[in-house]
Amino acid sequence: MFQNWFRSAQGRASSRAPETKSAFPPVACLSLAGRPSWGERSYAALAREGVMRNAVAYRCVRMIAESASSVPWLLYDGRDEVEAHPLLSLLARPNADEDGVALFERWYAHLQCAGNAYLEAILVGPEVRELHVLRPDRVRAVQGARGRAVAYTYTVGNHVTTIAAERGSGFLPLLHAMLFHPLDDACGLSPIEAAARAIEVHNAGGDWTKALLDNSARPSGALIYKGPDGAPHLTDDQYARLKSQLEDAYQGRENAGRPMLLEGGLDWKAMSYAPADLDFAAGRDGAAREIALAFGVPPMLLGIPGDNTYSNYREANLSFWRQTVLPLVGRTAASLTRWLAPRFGENLKIGYDADAVDALAVERESVWERLAGAAFLTLNERRQAAGYSPVEGGDVV
Repeated sequence: MFQNWFRSAQGRASSRAPETKSAFPPVACLSLAGRPSWGERSYAALAREGVMRNAVAYRCVRMIAESASSVPWLLYDGRDEVEAHPLLSLLARPNADEDGVALFERWYAHLQCAGNAYLEAILVGPEVRELHVLRPDRVRAVQGARGRAVAYTYTVGNHVTTIAAERGSGFLPLLHAMLFHPLDDACGLSPIEAAARAIEVHNAGGDWTKALLDNSARPSGALIYKGPDGAPHLTDDQYARLKSQLEDAYQGRENAGRPMLLEGGLDWKAMSYAPADLDFAAGRDGAAREIALAFGVPPMLLGIPGDNTYSNYREANLSFWRQTVLPLVGRTAASLTRWLAPRFGENLKIGYDADAVDALAVERESVWERLAGAAFLTLNERRQAAGYSPVEGGDVV
């Protein structure tokens, strides 16, 4: 329909007498809403746009990594807790450059940014002497016939290191943790990639606001020249001088609000909506909530307005620990038990100390109060329900 109208308009124009036009005629602007342009989905692009340029995603990654890495590790030999052991010493001081909290903070952060986290064990003979976190973008899985990873390569510059299982023991000195990916057997799907569109919307809203401030906090428009008969258009010199004056006197934050003096037949016509109509504040808040949802962080903890799901901050914080942080810590403890504990002895199990989490203090007190009133339970049954190991002579009511 639009093409037929345009062709008929061309035909009517060709039937009229030819006109002499300047290089700068009056402007007609046609704006059509096209398809959105989404960014690259590589790890480097997601890290730059999703973490380094987005405060919401950056804060989510930091909150999860710092909270999870602050939970102390525990070690059990069967049902008994072990207070001193070489494995606990290794987890507390995994290498000469960092302590356990710093190492596992990077471990959890990589898992949130890339959907994958890699922990390498440095062996000296049969002993595990050090642990190191590897950058996910430098690791590539070597897949077997059934799609499972049988080895890994680690690339730094032009140097490639292959990490494969030991002969005989079959121990692979690399622990790979990944989040669920519906279409990939060897790599995980990061929350940043799942929330990539919301992150781009949030970033675009910030870019638009910044550009609006840099252009006098006003939408774009057009200067229309209505000159006297015989001179309907600006000359090249007049156009260049007008453009230079506008850029020098009216563009930029320092010139915001300066009145414009129009003369010689010039008229200003806005070509866009008012700033109030293009306010991205509500849209950015919606995108921020979607980003927080992908990471499992309650929006209230991030200071995002308009979210009344939680009655108070304490309940939101409790939900964050119970639904996001502790499952991640528990999953890591189970992976370490399967991968690392057999190198230090049989029947060893790595756990975590939830009692050290201050955010769970109110919930913990409620459990203790209920157990204290359960007179029909033995002491060891109460201790087991509270997460503690049994004691001698505690099997009586």
